[in-house]
Amino acid sequence: MQLNEQLSTIAPDWAQLLKDEVRNAYFIELENYITNQRATEIVFPPEHLVFEAFRKTPLNCVKVVLLGQDPYHGDSQAHGLCFSVPPGIPFPPSLRNIFKELKEDTGNAIPMTGDLSSWAKNGVLLLNATLTVKRNEAGSHAGKGWEQFTDKVIELLSEKKSGLVFILWGGYAKKKKHLIDISKHFIIEANHPSPLSANRGGFFGTRPFSTTNQLLKKTGIEPIDWSLE
Repeated sequence: MQLNEQLSTIAPDWAQLLKDEVRNAYFIELENYITNQRATEIVFPPEHLVFEAFRKTPLNCVKVVLLGQDPYHGDSQAHGLCFSVPPGIPFPPSLRNIFKELKEDTGNAIPMTGDLSSWAKNGVLLLNATLTVKRNEAGSHAGKGWEQFTDKVIELLSEKKSGLVFILWGGYAKKKKHLIDISKHFIIEANHPSPLSANRGGFFGTRPFSTTNQLLKKTGIEPIDWSLE
């Protein structure tokens, strides 16, 4: 199934907002590239899950945007939501650190599952900047057009919505700040939760989950239920 066909299965408000973007030449080139990659390589996530973030979190439900870089590149890990893994899959190191901070920040127990779908259904858009990756090759689909598409998504969210909380972890995510109108939205920044970055300081103790809810409540928006039990 072509990327364009997959987009027809996402939330209708996202489909309407993005219909012109996917007609651009760069997106058609990206489609062709991904089709050719899937013909010769193992690509994650599976085709039907590439746009899962836009399926799980309709535009009108978005309260928070959590930005990742690219999907997990190990077998069975990626399922279209940044930092998330399907039920039964061991936690990758970054996710393990996210759960440690979640427990310290909110008191919620570290969950049994790494599936963040309930966050997505609660209004957290779990968006990777690059939506596909070749098996065992991190960053292998960077620079092919995905970033142009997801930058446009961030710009449209900034333009069409107000009072969103953008959570930017790590240098890569922080580079997206220029796409966000800070007169209308909130930004929470910290180091990336990967062990190399988090253990240097600047991630643990930043309390992103409770801070997000404080900001949402300030603007009269229902806070996020961060529990995953």
